[in-house]
Amino acid sequence: MAIQVVYWSQGGNTQAMAEAIGKGIEEAGKEAAVTFVSDASVDVLKNEKAFALGCPAMGAEVLEETEMEPFVADLEGFVSGKTIALFGSYGWGDGQWMREWVDRMAAAGATVLNGEGLMSHEAPDDDVIADCIALGKQLANV
Repeated sequence: MAIQVVYWSQGGNTQAMAEAIGKGIEEAGKEAAVTFVSDASVDVLKNEKAFALGCPAMGAEVLEETEMEPFVADLEGFVSGKTIALFGSYGWGDGQWMREWVDRMAAAGATVLNGEGLMSHEAPDDDVIADCIALGKQLANV
């Protein structure tokens, strides 16, 4: 089974991070499925032990509310015991949306890879892309 990398992106920054995570998964010898959230299935993730979720900070540092927030809410009931890599980009603030997302997944019983989400301020630079590839490799080895 492919390792799922589910994301929401508006300007392409979080999508670039998702694709780099997928590349890392593949470099580690596993198959990756990088999917926009509207094309993803909560049911597929129910059977996975590890996957990645990505979303940029929106509004007052919250998850995107029409697609990503409902998807994450649906996941909360069954993420206990799973390992999740969280990632996303932001343009302002200090990463509060990511800290809250990490806390939320941990409260639901999931293990967040590295204990924190991977963030990019604006477009991911070469260092962030390298971090994304490394995160994908780490996820592949869960």
